Amino acid sequence: MPRSLPFRPPERADLAVAAVGLLGGLLLYALGLISNPALPAVPRRFALLALVAMAGAELLRRRAPLVGLGVGTAALALDVCAGSLVANVGMFTDLVYAAVLYGPPAAYRFIPRATEVLTVLGTLLALAVMRQPAALLVGIALGVLTIAPAWTGVGVRVHRDAAEAARLTAERTALLAELDRREAVAAERARMARELHDMVAGHLSAIAIHSSAALSIDEPTASREALGVIRENSVQGLAEMRRLIGLLRETAGADRPAPTPRLDGLDALLERARTSVRDDRFSFVLRDGRGAGELPVPVELAAYRIVQESLTNAVKHAASGEVRVELDRVDGGGPLTVRVTSPLGATRPGPRAPGAGAGLVGMRERVALLNGEFEAGPVDGTWTIRAVLPVDEERSEKS
Repeated sequence: MPRSLPFRPPERADLAVAAVGLLGGLLLYALGLISNPALPAVPRRFALLALVAMAGAELLRRRAPLVGLGVGTAALALDVCAGSLVANVGMFTDLVYAAVLYGPPAAYRFIPRATEVLTVLGTLLALAVMRQPAALLVGIALGVLTIAPAWTGVGVRVHRDAAEAARLTAERTALLAELDRREAVAAERARMARELHDMVAGHLSAIAIHSSAALSIDEPTASREALGVIRENSVQGLAEMRRLIGLLRETAGADRPAPTPRLDGLDALLERARTSVRDDRFSFVLRDGRGAGELPVPVELAAYRIVQESLTNAVKHAASGEVRVELDRVDGGGPLTVRVTSPLGATRPGPRAPGAGAGLVGMRERVALLNGEFEAGPVDGTWTIRAVLPVDEERSEKS
């Protein structure tokens, strides 16, 4: 058994149009304002029947505009035969307009053409029957009844469809912008998580090394120095963790990027490395040959992290001597070369520091993201880390 569609009452505007047309037609009929019937044999009271049918068709102007136009056409024919009421003519023009505006696309394209053909044929027929210039008035009347409302509906529908298309385009643009924003926020949060690891890893490595030293060396002075270094690195690591975790938890400020380390902070980085050692085993030297040209933020960040991880590895594994950090860029242009050399140390007894070996993997990964070159290994009695980071000049100008 076919499933019946739920009843949907007419729109309030359609009820208002039908009620005004019906009451107006009854008033005109009561006042006798009705033209002579085209067929004298048809009683004038049939115009009231046409009026009721036309008002009923108005109730369908949105729900079933083509059905309403069909009913209205039949009612108009009866109205003309019985004596035309102006109310019926007015409601018929509204039905033509509604069929074009609310009907399917086929009706939107067909009805205006059909009204033009109907007007031309009606004018020619009137001229053939009447053989007088007054027959042109029939064509004008048909044009007013059919062509004018049809093309009015076309104009309104074109503007309505254009507005709907603009609205959908705006919604799609807003959706794409929101997706881009969310992707950018997710990428920024992932970067901040990597920053958290890079910032805290050095502090935790120093803590692991000095705690191992304090456990293996039974000297109060060395133990106090190791505990001092452990405390300092613990405080700094906790501060960095609180700052970045606070940024990650912020909802309202999720779009605000975290501060990005730059190469201008290498002096402070080396100074922290000197402080963490607390003896004269190492000397740290920085030679900055970047030149005057600016570097893109991703290149500076990668170079900074490579130097940071290299210093951590040197403190953990290198023998006593000079740790040298060199930045080179030919004539202020081309790729940036980062080189960190430290004395090659022997394998130390004792427990292996947590996370050992992950630093080289992280550095290699950062360089690969920039399509650069990375080398790490013993060279002439030193442990050398060398990274070549390509510089995109266009990005450099925008950074």
